Amino acid sequence: MKKLLLLILFTICLFPVYASYTEEVTSDTAQVNKLNDDGYAMRKSDPEQTIAMGTKALKLAQDLKFQNGIGESYRVIGVGRSYNDEPEKAIESYLNALTYFLATKNLSGQAKVYNNIGNLYRDNDFEKALEYLRKSLQIAQALNNENLIASLYLNIGNVYYRQKNFYAALTNYQKSDELFKKLKNQEFEVTCMQNIGVIYFNLGQYDKAENLLLKSNEATKAANMPQQIASIDLTLSSLYIAKGDFDKAEKFVEEGISYAEIVKGKQLLSDFTYTSYQLEVRRKNYEKALRYLQKIYTKDSTDFQNYVSARIKLLQIKHRAEAKEQENANTILKQKNDRYFFFGVTAVAILLVVVIILLTNNIKRKALTNQRLTDLNSEVSRQKDNLDRVNHHLEEIIDERTKDLQVKNKKLSEYSSYLSHQIRGPIATLKGLINLEKEGLVNKEECFNMMDKCVSEIDNKIMDMSDMLHDPERTSMLPE
Repeated sequence: MKKLLLLILFTICLFPVYASYTEEVTSDTAQVNKLNDDGYAMRKSDPEQTIAMGTKALKLAQDLKFQNGIGESYRVIGVGRSYNDEPEKAIESYLNALTYFLATKNLSGQAKVYNNIGNLYRDNDFEKALEYLRKSLQIAQALNNENLIASLYLNIGNVYYRQKNFYAALTNYQKSDELFKKLKNQEFEVTCMQNIGVIYFNLGQYDKAENLLLKSNEATKAANMPQQIASIDLTLSSLYIAKGDFDKAEKFVEEGISYAEIVKGKQLLSDFTYTSYQLEVRRKNYEKALRYLQKIYTKDSTDFQNYVSARIKLLQIKHRAEAKEQENANTILKQKNDRYFFFGVTAVAILLVVVIILLTNNIKRKALTNQRLTDLNSEVSRQKDNLDRVNHHLEEIIDERTKDLQVKNKKLSEYSSYLSHQIRGPIATLKGLINLEKEGLVNKEECFNMMDKCVSEIDNKIMDMSDMLHDPERTSMLPE
């Protein structure tokens, strides 16, 4: 009995400790989930912070041996790396996440990772992207996860848009839009509205596109989404260039550039430079268009120089490492180190050859761009000459038509006069002969002869009028 009482007392004392431990673990897993959620929410505005928060969540989840938390942390890190333009690191993180979700049979996590991998492939491998997105969609539909299903239709639409299969893209965007409206997800409703507007723009339905893009522009401004505002402004500026409304196009270019600078969107700023070039070309402001083209060329050259600089820096690091190894090597390894040095010099020579080839190609590109500008100027001059010739030809045609109308008007006037004076005379004679014949004042045979003469005269005059009206060389009813 005493042993039983001691066991009960021990259990009562132990329960608060266990409860405290369980509560602490639950609190820590909740912290992991919160870090992952907060990091994911910052993916568009600050991907570096997404990576940092995902890494912090990963360490905490690993300490807790929280398997699903580890998987989600890897996924969030992958999302951050994807938005930070680090696709190789992103795919590594996604595959790590998938390993944990497969081990725990977490279908929701698997579907999210497949969706992320599909998005990673959407710009370079359309078939692979659609394969992963459809795999994710199949799982999401089985789980009836409407939020993920809506996102997947949106992402599948994005792949079809990049394939220029605009009708398939539009179908998926509309499905996505219906679900997001049902879920009252305003952020993605705006994204769908924007994407549908872009599709209508590409299909040439400018009025529909303009209406949707302006609405999404206002909605993103209200929600303070600078990156998306810049993206919408880019499409709107292209739309107004296509419609010939250059003032509105310039307005949205300037607005979009200001928002792109806020989010430091290098690609967006580059796209606005190209759009500005298109605008000035349409305005026939070729001097300004040339300046924008030079900026585009300069950017390409800068990117190339950065590539070369990075390669040279990498080579320098390699040389420093080799030099350090040489200093620490003993006499026995000297020959081996010399061989490594020879290989290093060979690598430098190969790299220099590659650099020379790249520089040569860059010079050729510059020459090609200059040639295109020359051809463009020649084409503009040729079209101007053609327009002048067409205008001159039109003036000649107008003169000829005016003269022709004057002749016809003269003929019609003479025809009216001729009809009044020449035709009515014989007709009056006929009427008189008919009246005389009715009263028996003239011989019938003589009357018929005179009537036949009047009819012949009328017929001859009608034939003469017909010849005059159909003869372009005759300009008058009167004989020449």
